[in-house]
Amino acid sequence: MERKKIILDCDPGMDDSMAIVMAVKSPLLEVKAITTVNGNYPADVTAKNALKVLEMLKRTDIPVARGMMEPMFRDTPKDPFSHGQDGQAENYLPEPAVPLSEKHAVDIIIDLVKKYPGEMYLLSTGPMSNLAMAMKKAPEIKPMIPGIIAISGMFGLNEYAFANATGDTPQSEWNVYVDPEAAAIVYNSGVPLTALGLDVATHFDVNLTQEDRKALKCSDRPEAKFLYQAIEFVNKRGFEAYCTVIDCMAVGYAIDPSLVETFEARVGIETKDGLTLGNTVVDYRHHHVWNQLPKIQIGRKADYGRFLKLLMELVLA
Repeated sequence: MERKKIILDCDPGMDDSMAIVMAVKSPLLEVKAITTVNGNYPADVTAKNALKVLEMLKRTDIPVARGMMEPMFRDTPKDPFSHGQDGQAENYLPEPAVPLSEKHAVDIIIDLVKKYPGEMYLLSTGPMSNLAMAMKKAPEIKPMIPGIIAISGMFGLNEYAFANATGDTPQSEWNVYVDPEAAAIVYNSGVPLTALGLDVATHFDVNLTQEDRKALKCSDRPEAKFLYQAIEFVNKRGFEAYCTVIDCMAVGYAIDPSLVETFEARVGIETKDGLTLGNTVVDYRHHHVWNQLPKIQIGRKADYGRFLKLLMELVLA
């Protein structure tokens, strides 16, 4: 089977770091580049953290490119959730020896999409600033992109979406909240988009058993020890293990779309400051629907047992 070509656009972050691990170790994915963006931390920190993960995996052949240092039109908000002093759950991986790509992340995205038209999937696990800027700079790439899979949005499908909202407004998700204008550009681009929101990505069923944790702790794989430490880090702060692997859901879906059930709906992004900044608003109505809103695929529910089995197999492999 031909491997699916992907660019992983991310903002590591402990869960982005684990998404890199999962993507790089999957035999069904071919990671052509890691592009990093301002989000959980500034883009220079997220780029360094991506390099650290690739060196841990001994995959320094994959280029890492630093991208947008700020949202497109606004200041960077402060993340209320901490990933630790190093941004990686205080795993304190060694400083990277391999340099960043000389290219900007936006240009890497444009170049790779043009090199592999119709083949290059974009996985977005951070704010969409890099993707939006690539589409603004080179709009001709939009019909060349077969799909975007994003950890994006909060669609109010269950209690977890509300209880675990990650943005800094009451019902928003962090990646959209940081750069809502960029999200609006991508959502309206016409590129097929699957948004895996907090409804599926922060579900309390994304939890590892004591047996899983023991297997991670006893493994000689550094990435297994990374995940074990991340779980310990969030548990000590009163959070559940799902926090450590939120972004892995996008990688899991890229590997096996049957892991998540989706439905099509029209969605708008709120870009006005205030109580609802960054909200992903779904028009569920039978009548008077806003047809100007873009149609996207939204994750409704996931097979968490199979997802966690896949995650553990790849981490321990």
